[in-house]
Amino acid sequence: MPWPRSILSRLAVLPLGLAPLYVNAEEAPPPTTYSAELAIGGEYDTNVTIDELDTSIRQGDHALTLDGKVGLRKHFTGDTDLRLSYDFSQDMFQEFSRLDRQTHILGANLGVKMQPLDTGLSLFYVNSLLDGKGFLELYRVSPSLSGFINRKVFTRAAYIFADKRINDRSERDARTHTGELDLYYFARGLRSYFNIGYRFRTEHANLERLDYQAHAAKLRYIRRIDFKNRVLKLELAYRYEERDYSGITPGIGTGAGEERGDERHRWQADLEYPLSTHSALQVYAGYSDYKSNFPVSDYEQGVVGTRFIYRW
Repeated sequence: MPWPRSILSRLAVLPLGLAPLYVNAEEAPPPTTYSAELAIGGEYDTNVTIDELDTSIRQGDHALTLDGKVGLRKHFTGDTDLRLSYDFSQDMFQEFSRLDRQTHILGANLGVKMQPLDTGLSLFYVNSLLDGKGFLELYRVSPSLSGFINRKVFTRAAYIFADKRINDRSERDARTHTGELDLYYFARGLRSYFNIGYRFRTEHANLERLDYQAHAAKLRYIRRIDFKNRVLKLELAYRYEERDYSGITPGIGTGAGEERGDERHRWQADLEYPLSTHSALQVYAGYSDYKSNFPVSDYEQGVVGTRFIYRW
């Protein structure tokens, strides 16, 4: 799914590789593999926002979207592999060009298969531009444990540390600590499965009133459907997040302000139709209902879009 645009949300939906290639450790490891993807599309956003700045312009706009990624997977042994990746995304709005956003993500993931659990360590560096100017830098490191409980149930637990820096908004520079747990139920293997997840996050910003604790939950369903000699991929998702901010936020209530609290509901749907072995057409839609006692952060947003994807 190409939406949403916030950095932490983009990282949260990067593929985890649920079907890794396991081989006998005594055999020669598989050769290095390479992959790439390009995508171009268009979308309509009913309320263009910058989530990292609590900014919502309360107006809609059309955008041209460009995305690209390249990846490498190197097996050192049958049990150890390294994945390197680079992701690029660009959103160009028709009217609100000052909100055009370009994002670069460099990633590395080291995986080691250890019975009965697999261990992993991922590193990400993110550089995001707004209107062609430096906007955000983020460093992220995450160790993880994962494994199958039985033939149909897969679990993954991870700790995430992130250091976020926003240009000209040093009060919003922050460090986050996150613990997350995901459970996958494969009803029919990769043709039909569910993902349920829980996340707890604390963020400590330079400005105390921007510190918060958050509880989040998600439910995803992925289904591959046979249709006229093609296999369509359908994904439905719902995400909920509750944030409790510390300190007093001016603009809430009367007088000096009050403590801020947010509730975020997000629904997403994504349908991918293969056009050939390497290309596909994707259609997606999303709706967000952000409830907050801080008026600036209380809004609704809808996004619909489509894009053409070529993979090799």
